[in-house]
Amino acid sequence: MAKKTRTKKPRQKPKQKPGLSPGTIVYTGEKESQKLYIECFNYSPEHIYEKELKTIEEAFKYKSETTNEVTWININGLNHIDAIEKIGAHYNIHPLILEDIANISQRPKFDEFVHYISVNMKMLYYDANDGLSSEQISFILGHNYVLSFQEAEGDVFDDLRERIRQGKGRIRTLGSDYLLYALIDNVVDHYYVVIEAIGEKIEDLEDDLFNGLAKDHVTTQIQDLKREILRIRRAIFPLRDIINRIEKSEHSLINEKTLPFFQDVYDHTVQINENTEIYREMVWGLMDMYMTSISNKMNEVMKVLTIISTIFIPLTFIAGIYGMNFDKMPELHYKHSYPILLGVMAVMFIIMIIYFKRKKWL
Repeated sequence: MAKKTRTKKPRQKPKQKPGLSPGTIVYTGEKESQKLYIECFNYSPEHIYEKELKTIEEAFKYKSETTNEVTWININGLNHIDAIEKIGAHYNIHPLILEDIANISQRPKFDEFVHYISVNMKMLYYDANDGLSSEQISFILGHNYVLSFQEAEGDVFDDLRERIRQGKGRIRTLGSDYLLYALIDNVVDHYYVVIEAIGEKIEDLEDDLFNGLAKDHVTTQIQDLKREILRIRRAIFPLRDIINRIEKSEHSLINEKTLPFFQDVYDHTVQINENTEIYREMVWGLMDMYMTSISNKMNEVMKVLTIISTIFIPLTFIAGIYGMNFDKMPELHYKHSYPILLGVMAVMFIIMIIYFKRKKWL
């Protein structure tokens, strides 16, 4: 099998130019051609209204301080800076928060303001090519509404959408803070899917190494696993502190009844962090195991070569003595000297083989 080669990806240059004024919205991703897609869920315990919005201005009417309905507006397409600026102006979102929304390399963070709360985090999933994809997702929690911003279409919220449509559970009976919890919980639950996939990859590779079935490109596989673990760790490690801050927040938008649910998410993040650290150590152990297996194979080869050399040393010694051109060697003139000498060599060979086997060197 041909050895798998790894092509080095060119380092991406940052799109955000240094020296820009704070609050300047610059999209730092690669999906420049992504079309703007806006979906809206407006619901109460009695009814639900779902619609795809054609323009960002259609979302403005859902901001109301008196209605008992909850609105979730999901915006896909961070490359549409004008739309982000418009909705930010209407909902009075700070320019620095809008800047963080468009900056996909932003570290997960949590910010509190008087009238809203901002949460940035990473959404992880495996794509069709079994590659780990990471997408930034941002939430704005306000009075009776939640805004979510994604880089592109496709997310992990399909089950949540069905729960809202069907009215399952408590999603339509509680407020916007519970909706924020449900969105974060869906993202965190999907971390489990990614972690389980990583664990299966590590276990399969570990079995191959233990059974000597590893391929030539095993080092590339180990490096890929290291990178995936690092991306997961970068996404989940700061999230634990974010959930902890939400849980301890005394903001008026966070209802006391919702705090136990955030505590549950916090417990999940702690568990995922622990699993990530365990898998990280296991991946480092895979490299040690691989190097050990290579060393063992080399030792086996050297062992066989050493035994072969040891067997032929006395035989070569005998052949060397009787290969000398001296006239006064009476054994050379005996008519049965040749078969006797071959017999002696054969007996020595057998004795040495028996000795090596008793010593368990063979």
